[in-house]
Amino acid sequence: MAYVRRDAATLTRAEQRRFVKALLEVKRRGEYDEFVRMHIEYFSADGEHGLRAAHMAPSFLPWHRRFLLDLERALRRVDSSVTVPYWDWTRDRTTTSAPWTDRLLGGDGRRSDHQVMTGPFAYRHGNWTIKVNVTDRDFLTRELGRPRRPVDLPTKSELAWALKDPVYDVAPWDSTVTRGFRNKLEGWGTGRGGTSWRNHNRVHGWVGGDMLGGASVNDPVFWLHHAFIDLQWYRWQRRHRGARYLPATPPGQGDRQHGRIVARRQILPPWDVTPQELEDVGRIYRYA
Repeated sequence: MAYVRRDAATLTRAEQRRFVKALLEVKRRGEYDEFVRMHIEYFSADGEHGLRAAHMAPSFLPWHRRFLLDLERALRRVDSSVTVPYWDWTRDRTTTSAPWTDRLLGGDGRRSDHQVMTGPFAYRHGNWTIKVNVTDRDFLTRELGRPRRPVDLPTKSELAWALKDPVYDVAPWDSTVTRGFRNKLEGWGTGRGGTSWRNHNRVHGWVGGDMLGGASVNDPVFWLHHAFIDLQWYRWQRRHRGARYLPATPPGQGDRQHGRIVARRQILPPWDVTPQELEDVGRIYRYA
């Protein structure tokens, strides 16, 4: 029977406590840091050579869907009642609303160094030391809203703009495309800085701190954010019945994306699974 992922704002205190406890145990076992390492490894951009699987490519959504499933399976090995909740950032938009509570993820970082001082993932409690990072910091950081360079969370209308597009993705299958659901949701735009970020990308920018860059998995909000992103793919599939992951076939020889993106029936690294196999997860989980 499929289990249910719920809105973080609707979790009971007991559900919050079980989720946090399971996450801390996965961290204690050393499994969590492997997820951080994997995300850093697959955080490759358009300008780099080789295959792009996780970002700036059609497989952004199935890659993170499988990534979420792996974390969720680790949590459920600790407590079978736990699922990954999602953060609806179109509704919970303040620095004190869910999920930024002491019982769930804790709050903003302090002004001096952005270190998170509240909640179960505060470094001072000794349960959440950053061990895998692109810097040598060992504490979690946030800068919600980035007040010195303000960034707003995406709105319902901005999310609706992405969901309305009936085509999954288009050539050249990268961060430059202006059509297609995938990049409208992933959020690479024209221009520079925060003004070019949309939807998924702008949420990372709004949280700031550790959520900026390849080591963003160090902040547990990564999973709640990506559960909401996954929910949007789930909704898009139901809105546009029959629409499929694209490209269906790999770009041919001579195409600059040849060997650089994953087509529908190709293996999606690092797993032995294809995007096609990840299009329907209804037997595994559903959203409340």
